[in-house]
Amino acid sequence: MTVAALAAGKHVLCEARMAMNAAEGRRMLEASRKAPHLVAQLVPSPPTLEVDSTLTALLADGYVGDVLAVELQATRQPSFVDREAPLHWRQDVALSGHNILTMGIWYEAMIRWLGPARRVSAVGKVAVPRRRDESGALREVRVPDHVDVLATLAGDAVAHLRFSAVTALGPANEVWIFGSDGTLRLEADAKRLSGARRGDKELREIPIPAERRIGWRVEEEFVNAVRGREKVALTTFDDGVRYMEFTDAVAQSLAQGRSVDVAVL
Repeated sequence: MTVAALAAGKHVLCEARMAMNAAEGRRMLEASRKAPHLVAQLVPSPPTLEVDSTLTALLADGYVGDVLAVELQATRQPSFVDREAPLHWRQDVALSGHNILTMGIWYEAMIRWLGPARRVSAVGKVAVPRRRDESGALREVRVPDHVDVLATLAGDAVAHLRFSAVTALGPANEVWIFGSDGTLRLEADAKRLSGARRGDKELREIPIPAERRIGWRVEEEFVNAVRGREKVALTTFDDGVRYMEFTDAVAQSLAQGRSVDVAVL
């Protein structure tokens, strides 16, 4: 639909997830590049919008020094696994492709702060191997309910990313960034940043001025881009393809049981 809309001379605001896989994402990107006068935008990852500019600035200013390790978990679940629930479209490879849980939107946010991953190794777990679809037929579930990803980032930093739908009453969604000279913690649900630098004994909250808490303005940005008032920053098709390349690499690692390089756009 995106390719057809661009070919018909229409601006496009496409919901995330961008596509089923990286091949589809690349076709969408190619179509957008053939029509540079048209706006092609993806709905951005929303959980960290209010803290992104502050977090990015802190990292750029050397708050943590060299980034050494990252811990990211998006796992908070209010209830235990329902084994009788019907097959959800997110669990259906035919509809969801290589996407897994909220992995794509969290990786997109991480790209804003730290850039793309270079290599991944993943393990996953399907909690309920078969579920009934809309017709009542039993279907194999191939999309994991839990996945752990080890990724190598720029500068050889190591990231551990955990996404889960089985961690009932588990820890809150959060990100830790550990560096040679400092540590940053993002509490995603509370939209709160805290940090400590060499010599500090504990983390302290980092105030974020109201003018820097730039939250949801997706429709405004899209309309302004159509009217020529600004360029799309969140999120471009280029960044969308980057997170689809990561998604594909994770899927390949899960299927083959080995580390996989992330394709470079």
